[in-house]
Amino acid sequence: MFKKIESLLLEIENLKAESSQQVEELRIKYLGKKGIISTLFDEFKAVPADQKREVGQALNKLKNQASVTIGELKKRFDDADTDVDGLDLTLPGTYNPVGSRHPLSIIRNEIVDVFGRLGFAVAEGPEIEDDWHVFSALNFPPEHPARDMQDTFFINKDPDILLRTHTSSVQVRVMEHEPPPIRAVFPGRVFRNEAISARAHCIFHQVEGLYIDEDVSFADLRQTLLYFAKEMFGQETRIRLRPSYFPFTEPSAEMDISCTLCGGSGCGICKNTGWVEILGCGMVDPNVLDSSKIDSEKFTGFAFGMGVERIAMLKYQINDIRLFFDNDIRFLEQFKSAL
Repeated sequence: MFKKIESLLLEIENLKAESSQQVEELRIKYLGKKGIISTLFDEFKAVPADQKREVGQALNKLKNQASVTIGELKKRFDDADTDVDGLDLTLPGTYNPVGSRHPLSIIRNEIVDVFGRLGFAVAEGPEIEDDWHVFSALNFPPEHPARDMQDTFFINKDPDILLRTHTSSVQVRVMEHEPPPIRAVFPGRVFRNEAISARAHCIFHQVEGLYIDEDVSFADLRQTLLYFAKEMFGQETRIRLRPSYFPFTEPSAEMDISCTLCGGSGCGICKNTGWVEILGCGMVDPNVLDSSKIDSEKFTGFAFGMGVERIAMLKYQINDIRLFFDNDIRFLEQFKSAL
């Protein structure tokens, strides 16, 4: 038995193979269930008791040597199989392009971030609303054209259930459940029954804002919007406020900014006026405060609202609102740098 083991040790130490298949054949020959070493372990049962210790140690040494030698041969061929001619395995892997944020998401986040630096929280509400939160609580008279089917997508009549036409409905919900002071912005998707064109769509996005506290003035509104315009479009941006009308604010105004393309000198984007309209604003009408059980004798406030698509079109010089909804990868990939 000792002579057989010593012979096999010498044989195993000098094992060679030309392929991984030959290595597998050697493993089966020596270490398989019916291999040479397994057979020797079966014969070990007949070894006299006084020799079992020495023979057992020799058998274990033989088995370990066979495992090591065949393992080294296998590793050599495994490494060779991964070595492809002309391939440098130290180079970086193939680049997999990542997705990009939608331009409307980028602008929405920028707007929210600017007002967040002024202490405005973020509030959201349902897109399917009732008449009270969309119209009545905001001082819309019963005959107001916005209630007409020409402007609003109604889901149900009597009671009126509809797709919200503005995120002002969230303002009402916040005023109903939170006591002043209130300072929040309301981003979200809105719906209006309009013909789709390069300048209008039946689905679009808004960010509205509301600030209610004691002694809030129109000057506070102007300075807040001036800060927003400079942060969003550049420190050289100027603003102007033009008188306007909204049912829920009094006084009301439209805000223009100096054209971002020509700097106010006049071009096709601003129709040679030097100004571009971006939002509506005003002081919250006392009737709106009273509807939400806020004391209009004690508190005042201002509100504003802007279209996210409008801001994005100005900032990125996009001339067709439909591009935001086409899901054209060639268009969306341009905004990767804004991630």
